[in-house]
Amino acid sequence: MPTPPNILFVMTDQQRFDTIAALGAAHVRTPNLDRLVARGVALTNAYTTCPVCVPARYSLMTGCEPSKTSWLSNWAPGDRVSERCGPYLAQTLAKRGYRTWGLGKFHTEPRHEPLGFQTHEYSEELWPTEADFLGDDYVQWLRARAPDFAHLEQVHGERSDMYYVPQVRPVPAALSVEAWLTGRALEEINRSDPRPYFGFVSFVTPHPPIAPPIPYNRMFDPDTMPDPILGDPAIDAADDYLGWMNHAVWAENIPNPQARQLRARYFGSIAFIDDCIGRLLDAVEARPNADNTLICFYSDHGDHLGDHGAWQKESFFEAACRVPMLVSWPRQLAAGQRHPGLAALTDLFGLATSASGTPELRDGHDLLGMLRDGASARENLVGMFGTPGTRHFKCMVRHGDWKYIWLANGGRELLFNLHDDPGETRNRVAEAGPLPATLRGEAVRILASRDFTRPATVDGALKALPFAPFPRTRIKQFARGVTDFGQGPLSA
Repeated sequence: MPTPPNILFVMTDQQRFDTIAALGAAHVRTPNLDRLVARGVALTNAYTTCPVCVPARYSLMTGCEPSKTSWLSNWAPGDRVSERCGPYLAQTLAKRGYRTWGLGKFHTEPRHEPLGFQTHEYSEELWPTEADFLGDDYVQWLRARAPDFAHLEQVHGERSDMYYVPQVRPVPAALSVEAWLTGRALEEINRSDPRPYFGFVSFVTPHPPIAPPIPYNRMFDPDTMPDPILGDPAIDAADDYLGWMNHAVWAENIPNPQARQLRARYFGSIAFIDDCIGRLLDAVEARPNADNTLICFYSDHGDHLGDHGAWQKESFFEAACRVPMLVSWPRQLAAGQRHPGLAALTDLFGLATSASGTPELRDGHDLLGMLRDGASARENLVGMFGTPGTRHFKCMVRHGDWKYIWLANGGRELLFNLHDDPGETRNRVAEAGPLPATLRGEAVRILASRDFTRPATVDGALKALPFAPFPRTRIKQFARGVTDFGQGPLSA
């Protein structure tokens, strides 16, 4: 029997696909992600099938699409995920004899949901109560190591009206959550244990607030950054939900100079993570079984960063739903490959279980078979966001060079040829003949196989609702008992 590999999953939060220098990103420096590209396979058409934190993470942990986990947004809670989908990935691998450890951001609901990790330590963005905040593993480490920072309300940077304002981290790099997370991961990688490990390392950044620590805050000159890509207003504004999201975090009117500042600091955050990943790679490569360690790097979703006039995520434009995905296993996968096949976060459950000995794909595609054995790639990839049957619902179907987007709010449709139009600036629906109907049918097929409270289809077609703008509201994201502006100092 082959020796089961160590499996190391490394995840970032809100990192766009076009942020790795070796894959053509001219405005960022990523020497260690470039090392990982050279060590294995870069999947150049990888997606999250629900472009927001909680659904993406449940798809990863279950191998099931959001339409099955019941998580289709952060705002409409799902339920009974493991009952719907089966044991989580860490539980599955622990039963196969793996030592499992998970560190960093998990963003499950409830926040402390057991996921099967034998070692499970948290660093979350926000906690609902002060007691939860004080129980955060990173916060405890920070306070023990540097009690002078105990006054911080938000250890990762200011949120709310500062969400998309360029910042510097309130703690130095050596005391950052990235430093804590990397140090703990190194301890686990180097732990003496006869069992193979499954490690999950989940960074909070480059998710806003965009606040890299010194000196990463000044690595990139804003004047060298590209301006956001804007297209036909009828395309950019077709999804009114993006206008609501901009308003929600005070990002409804960010000018290009500030957008370039934000991009510079966003890339600075990625450069810091890249340094941390270099330390992880050094540790893996120093071990005697380095060639039998499977490493997978990916993100949960991207960030518009002003493209299409949008900020945040939760859309099916490439900037939000396409993700970086690198897979390295020197004993099994040839180095330095680029693979254009469609892939999704849902496939990573099957990647890990296949590598561990017995494939369990669930809703995923056989990623290892595609990369190692030349098996066929997915023909179609379907993504969904929002509660089906409501104005929030939208979906994407990728097929070949084509991407189709359906918006229930107004029954609006977008169709892009990504080969000819990678910036998604030309809507081809009116000139593509039967193709939109064919791709719509693929979404209808998936919806028909799921059990939703509200009907998502009517007479075999996607359900459209009369267009209505989403009411503009603000999201106030404070911490440690503060709920709104105007509140005085916290009591001692």
